[in-house]
Amino acid sequence: EVQLVESGGGLVQAGGSLRLSCAASGFAVDDYAIGWFRQAPGKDREGVSFISIRDGSRYYADSVLSRFTISSDKADNTVYLQMNNLKPDDTAVYYCAAGSALFMVVAGRYDYEGQGTQVTVSS
Repeated sequence: EVQLVESGGGLVQAGGSLRLSCAASGFAVDDYAIGWFRQAPGKDREGVSFISIRDGSRYYADSVLSRFTISSDKADNTVYLQMNNLKPDDTAVYYCAAGSALFMVVAGRYDYEGQGTQVTVSS
């Protein structure tokens, strides 16, 4: 069974850090492009960061550039999102998703999606 499970969300003060995990089962993250998205109440889903482990490509939304880092661990079959210097505007449910091609995942077209993890940043 293919599954993506996010974890690591929580409540943190502005300026703090969290590391989100996206654990995959049923497929190898090396073979897919993985993206992190977020959705705040009343707002559209937003692409945050993307990785293609196969060719090493990484992309970040302008709003998180230099604060967030996406990485992967082949042994754990997990993709991580390290979030530093968090701001109240980062408050959202964060989802990871997997697709066969990076440009498709960036466009919001993916094959698998997790249930999400809540990140709340207090001011």
